[in-house]
Amino acid sequence: MKKILNTSEAASLLMSDENADWTMAGARALVEHLEQIEEDCETEIEFDRVELRSSYSEYESLIDWADQHFANYREEFGIEYVNPMTGESDDQSVLDCDGNFHDEVLDSITRYIQDHGQLIEFDGGIIVSEF
Repeated sequence: MKKILNTSEAASLLMSDENADWTMAGARALVEHLEQIEEDCETEIEFDRVELRSSYSEYESLIDWADQHFANYREEFGIEYVNPMTGESDDQSVLDCDGNFHDEVLDSITRYIQDHGQLIEFDGGIIVSEF
């Protein structure tokens, strides 16, 4: 016996998993990502919310992910530059003058995740496959 789920039904099932911490936007983004894989690969994916909870995690941002996975993400993803005054190599702050993270830092975190797993970006956060 098999039941075909639509996007809303699958997202609701993810949300009803009391052992997971999905937002509605995150659950929907994950389901839409899986639906795209089904379409691209012309295959069906069996819905298993325990497997999905074990395989994917939701984070508020790339920095939130990096902070949870690296003891010192500022060092891991910092930007090295040559100080024009001293001619020596220094670590640049990961923040710009307005307090926002440099695009280079965010791009570096994005590349790291994509090199090791899957990154799903959506309005409100990110989902990363475990690796």
